[in-house]
Amino acid sequence: MASNHSQKVEAIADHADADNDSSHVNAKSIVLSNEAKVEQANAHSLINPKKEITFTVGTNDIAEAAHQIADQKAAAAKAAEEQAAAEKAAAEQAAAEKAAAEKAQQEAQQAAQNAAAASAASAASASSSAATTASTETTTNKGTFKLSFYDPSVLGSGLGYGGVAANLSVFPKGTRLKITLSDGTVWYRTVNDTGSFAAGNPNQLDVAMPNSQIPSAGVLTATVEVVG
Repeated sequence: MASNHSQKVEAIADHADADNDSSHVNAKSIVLSNEAKVEQANAHSLINPKKEITFTVGTNDIAEAAHQIADQKAAAAKAAEEQAAAEKAAAEQAAAEKAAAEKAQQEAQQAAQNAAAASAASAASASSSAATTASTETTTNKGTFKLSFYDPSVLGSGLGYGGVAANLSVFPKGTRLKITLSDGTVWYRTVNDTGSFAAGNPNQLDVAMPNSQIPSAGVLTATVEVVG
């Protein structure tokens, strides 16, 4: 069965120049060839019909995979950001604790230094005071004297235990004496009395002292100095 196309070709061939038979024959051949090709194509289309391509909205696997990858990247970036923030906070806390420990150690060291300095200053002050006292205390060594002892209260005297009886020509009343024993013990006494022994023993002192404290030896020797 001839198509519209073949009919047109045949009509063209019919109108060709009557003297040119070869043109008419060629046109007829072309028509028949085209009709054969058309019929062959139609038969092929019936045997192998074309498959229709359909798309379902929302089921694009590539797009879905891309979304999942993007979500995973965003989650990984957020986790990395949170971890970095946690590490930064931990580092800041560690630095603060270290600074606090160093400050406490420095304060403790400073307190120890201050205490040592105060102790040294106190010791120096005491030493200076003692040195000042020693330097202001002038004494005159009068040599070695015998020491005897008496208890004024037993004798009914009210002079007390801060005095000493001496030869008034050697130590007038009111003289302040520094008496140093052989063991280094130092007594300070003021001459406030005399006795019959002093006339014949100018190098002897009778020291006032309670009977309970009088040395068992009874008589001692000491270096005597006049203070002042």
